Amino acid sequence: MLLDNTKNGFILKSNFELKKAYFLFKIISSKTLTNFGKNLLKLSLKLRLPVLFIVKATVFRQFCSGENLQESFKTVKKLNDRKVKSYLHYSVEGQENEKTYDNSLKEVIKSIEFAASKDILDFTVFKPTAIASSDILNKVNEEKELSDFEKGLYERILDRFDTICKTAFKNQIKVLVDAEESWFQGAIDAIVLKMMIKYNTHSTIVYNTCQMYRHDRLKYLNELKKLSIEHGFNVGIKLVRGAYIEKENKRAIKGNFKSPICESKSATDVNFNEGTRFILSNLDNFSLFCGSHNEKSIYEILDIMKNDGIQKNDSKIWFGQLYGMSDNISFNLAQEGYNVIKYLPFGPIKEVIPYLIRRAEENTSVKGQTSRELELIKKELKRRRFN
Repeated sequence: MLLDNTKNGFILKSNFELKKAYFLFKIISSKTLTNFGKNLLKLSLKLRLPVLFIVKATVFRQFCSGENLQESFKTVKKLNDRKVKSYLHYSVEGQENEKTYDNSLKEVIKSIEFAASKDILDFTVFKPTAIASSDILNKVNEEKELSDFEKGLYERILDRFDTICKTAFKNQIKVLVDAEESWFQGAIDAIVLKMMIKYNTHSTIVYNTCQMYRHDRLKYLNELKKLSIEHGFNVGIKLVRGAYIEKENKRAIKGNFKSPICESKSATDVNFNEGTRFILSNLDNFSLFCGSHNEKSIYEILDIMKNDGIQKNDSKIWFGQLYGMSDNISFNLAQEGYNVIKYLPFGPIKEVIPYLIRRAEENTSVKGQTSRELELIKKELKRRRFN
């Protein structure tokens, strides 16, 4: 199977949409242009200039599925017609107070209930810092003593996690818990472990996200295996490379301690592939959600599945990519019968701008990804021109 079959990979995009995507990825491939665009957007919003229609017509339509669940479901159906599943995420970021945490909780619950009402939605997702204070999580992570007031806030965090996981369990919708920065990820891991022990006894409902650019994550996966055997639960893992490499390394330099990040991109790739091999060899204990845009890693997983006699549509193995990216991977895998799913962010345009800025910054830092997108789009436009 070839993942670079662009005819199938871009089957849902018109020539105009492909050219627009090419323009966007060309900008994102330049750090200078990305920073200029980001700062110009922030200034325009501050001055209340009418720029949201431009955002909607460009980056929003490329990377987001709509402004609400109903609008997004149109995209869900289009993808499903091509055997690609979806999971919806209310992608409002950068707001930290109890009111916004409670509002985000309501949106996550709404997305779970919405997914349960549709027979073509299996997963949902939430970002821990959308429902929990990073400061409180950091204190818990460092085992610092909490004040009585902070203890109350932490209890509310635990309640929000449990409310989400309980709702997902009752509705039999799988829930992915996003990863965060290393200095409070340990506190999140501990909470998610409690949720897996509680709700993953018969099937895998709760999935934690494991960022394999961290050199300690193979040890973490081994610990999870031991705990799953001890407590009798299924481990759900979304395996990714990681999203905060620059921030993590800068913090380590500033604090004069060893970075939690692998020393190189190649070391991260080795770590990621070892993680997938470990999980695939322990499917009695694990379910794998492979969140990767790396074709070499995908091919390696396919080879393991073939050699080990694992069915293409095994319910314990999913491949996920971001909406608006790596369509060549998503559509070609789905065409061959593998379980494939797209991450569909949604929300009011102005409120998802922090997500869109983060997406642009992450793509800028991963040079190989944007250049690959540009290469494939050019290939498909050329193919269409001569066919």
